[in-house]
Amino acid sequence: MKKDIHPQNYRICAFKDMSNEQVFLTRSCANSKENITIDSVEYPLIKLEISNTSHPFFTGKVKLVDTAGRVDKYLSKYKNRKPLENNK
Repeated sequence: MKKDIHPQNYRICAFKDMSNEQVFLTRSCANSKENITIDSVEYPLIKLEISNTSHPFFTGKVKLVDTAGRVDKYLSKYKNRKPLENNK
């Protein structure tokens, strides 16, 4: 293997699935601006929109949760537009 190609700043981080509030700890070198305290220990917090605890493939549910409100933003932006007519 090549030497010195992998990051050296791996540390324990908390990943939080924002759709169901599930938190899990794992090693990562991702940057984080927020922290979370779990069992009196502070960890860097990395927020996720979807994880294995909320993804339809793993849960068996068909519906996705729109945590960012993108569907609502789209509908509110384009609700007053008229449908295009076919040009003949």
